[in-house]
Amino acid sequence: MGTIKEYDCQRGCEKEIKETGEIKCTYKRGCCKLGVFNWLEGISQEEMKDLFEVRFKNTRKLIFRNTSEQNLKTGDIVVVEAQNGYDVGIITLAGAIIANQLKRDRIDPTTYEFRKIYRKARPADIQKWQEAIAREHRTMIRSRQMAADLQLNMKIGDVEFQGDGTKAIFYYIADERVDFRQLIKDFAEEFRIRIEMKQIGARQEAGLIGGLGVCGQALCCSRYMNNFQSITTQAARCQDLSLNPQKLAGQCGKLKCCINYEASVYVDAQSKLPKVSEPLHFEDGDAFLMKTDILKGMMWFSYDPKSMANMIQLTAEEVKEVIAMNRKGEKAPTCMQNNLAEKQSEFMSAVGEESISRFDSDKKKKKNRSSDRERRKEKGERNEKQERAEKLEKPERTEKAERAGKPERNGRQQRKEESQAPAAQQTTEGGNERQERKEKGERGERGERGDRNRRHHHGHRNNRDRREKKQEGGNEA
Repeated sequence: MGTIKEYDCQRGCEKEIKETGEIKCTYKRGCCKLGVFNWLEGISQEEMKDLFEVRFKNTRKLIFRNTSEQNLKTGDIVVVEAQNGYDVGIITLAGAIIANQLKRDRIDPTTYEFRKIYRKARPADIQKWQEAIAREHRTMIRSRQMAADLQLNMKIGDVEFQGDGTKAIFYYIADERVDFRQLIKDFAEEFRIRIEMKQIGARQEAGLIGGLGVCGQALCCSRYMNNFQSITTQAARCQDLSLNPQKLAGQCGKLKCCINYEASVYVDAQSKLPKVSEPLHFEDGDAFLMKTDILKGMMWFSYDPKSMANMIQLTAEEVKEVIAMNRKGEKAPTCMQNNLAEKQSEFMSAVGEESISRFDSDKKKKKNRSSDRERRKEKGERNEKQERAEKLEKPERTEKAERAGKPERNGRQQRKEESQAPAAQQTTEGGNERQERKEKGERGERGERGDRNRRHHHGHRNNRDRREKKQEGGNEA
């Protein structure tokens, strides 16, 4: 049967099942959720030498202290202390980088009581761990059915078994408080294990499941985020984003976390722009604000409030100068002509991008190309036909030249040869032999006819000679 390899993306390990039934697991960091790059690898720190980060399923990971006095490193599968029994996980970080992790989680290593690492996992521990993992999917499906039977307004998103198989964590989502006391009793009776119910939000569920965002990268909540801040539509407004729920919402159904990333930059840049509450007064008319580029500090104005054609592009400083002149009761000189010549191409409107006829020119080009190909093809076929006709006409010309040196034939024979000429043109290489035989036969016939004509002509001469002799004899008498 050979060895079987399976990749467990939820725990970041590769499982290899050998022919003997032995299971070997190795750490693969490629698909680990909330993964951290150890940029301090190789740097030793005395305070952090016994602290290790151990990863479990999906985004759950904790810091443990090594009390086994064994030499541990990144990628080792270890047995760690749990609230009841023991658990199995994979070491993903070690060394000085642990200090940054503790600082991020606001943990004081001098006062915090870390759980212990018992030992490296034995083959029996890994076998039991994999058997518990194999039960997770079936347990999740059955638990959803039981929650639906009790008509509870909750959704069970994931189930995680402890390494020894004696306990399971049920992650659920609920919009309101749920009384699941009866559900826990049913779970304990059905699965014969200890039950822990853990409520999570929609963002945490997206992080557990994982996926790709509209940007093409892995979801932020599954890649590095573990603290979720509140997000409002005000952050979208200050960035001039379209308030379309379908575009602003992520895979969790909530507002995207990345909306907050640049909100502070836009707020700072917007504070440097002048507030335009009324149209600007120029010598040739009033200009209305149509468009603002916050990061570039550019503002576009138009003389027609309902049209975006022939817009004037002004910087924030120029707008401030115009506003100051208007407050003094003065009208600013027009800069329409210069602005159109220099800056019209910088702003592009999206109107017409979805036009039905935007690909017509390409179609015409394709049609012209196809017609050119057809013309070339027809021309090539004509040339081939002409070449074939010329090849077939050559033997006819040679035959005519031979016939010109021989005695004239009667009209019947000429009509016969003319009728045979088109047939000779249509013959192929395989019929050349038949044509040669016909030509030989015709030559033989022509030879026989020539002999008959010569005999006939000779006979006429003999008769004429006899008549002349008779006349001469009569004259002598």
